[in-house]
Amino acid sequence: MMATHVTSGAGLSVFCQRESIHRVRAVASERPPAPSKIEEEKVKLGGSDLRVTRLGIGAWSWGDTSYWNNFQWDDRKLKDAKSAFSASVDCGITFFDTAEVYGSRFSFGAVNSETLLGRFFKERKETDSEFEIAIATKFAALPWRLGRQSVLTALKDSLCRLGVSSVELYQLHWPGIWGNEGYLDGLGDAVEQGLVKAVGVSNYSERRLRDAYERLKKRGIPLASNQVNYSLIYRAPEENGVKAACDELGITLIAYSPIAQGALTGKYTPENPPTGPRGRIYTPEFLTKLQPLLKRIKDIGENHSKTPTQVVLNWLIAQENVVPIPGAKNAEQAKEFAGALGWRLTSEEIDELRSMALEIQSVIGFPVEKL
Repeated sequence: MMATHVTSGAGLSVFCQRESIHRVRAVASERPPAPSKIEEEKVKLGGSDLRVTRLGIGAWSWGDTSYWNNFQWDDRKLKDAKSAFSASVDCGITFFDTAEVYGSRFSFGAVNSETLLGRFFKERKETDSEFEIAIATKFAALPWRLGRQSVLTALKDSLCRLGVSSVELYQLHWPGIWGNEGYLDGLGDAVEQGLVKAVGVSNYSERRLRDAYERLKKRGIPLASNQVNYSLIYRAPEENGVKAACDELGITLIAYSPIAQGALTGKYTPENPPTGPRGRIYTPEFLTKLQPLLKRIKDIGENHSKTPTQVVLNWLIAQENVVPIPGAKNAEQAKEFAGALGWRLTSEEIDELRSMALEIQSVIGFPVEKL
């Protein structure tokens, strides 16, 4: 059962009153499976009771003007984001990942992603009172935030922006510079106070992951997930022990940037690299080396009547205990992502793609992974 979402109430109004004080400064070739089929194939997040769709939608780009959207946000992009939300739920995908810093003033954004997600959810619920989604958001471990109370304060501000009384998953966005014990205690407090259904971390190394797991375990609270950068061409979780530790401890690996921020879709070429900050990562030189792999991905997709995007997402799902969360900017992308579900690459195809990817030097990941 999903946690109850509300858009009014005394408790929520208290959270909202604090907002001004505590605001962070800081289409497929084959139809996707039926929504009912996607619903049936939900998976548990780690040892928690929370069940989510095997693929979620990342909302990092919603409202962002510092990394995505060519540094601008307008009504058309807002309409596209809403259509991405609607198309996702129409396809049966109901797991959405956001964060307090996405689109926030701290990150020089235009509109907070949490605010947009909350608005889309509320508008949908007005036409369908039974409608529910699983919301995941994150606490920003900013240097001036200390102790367990900072987690609860930030969470309540997120609940205000989302317009809900609780969220399904609350995560520590990255490791704290001064330590994580207080933050983990704050996660435990959030569970015990009924503000979240499950808790997780993000960008945690194997050692930090094990420490977090043990600290929460002492309170009888499972660590549900670790959200890390993971794709066919960024396999650091396989190489640094994080994936193995997740499998061993029963922690779900949530994969962000699962299509390498678009580089694995075949959309970009050496002559047409991505714009903005992504262009410094996925350079013409890198894209040149990527072409043989992209061609094979396309060929395999044609054998399954699938797009390259659906192939690389399916490759991640095939690793087991992995829930990819590609970012959807519009309805077409959301529908295409849904087509990654309901089928499976062969074991030979999975191995072949990994073997080919091994020939390509990995791109640079998020620096906090090495904190």
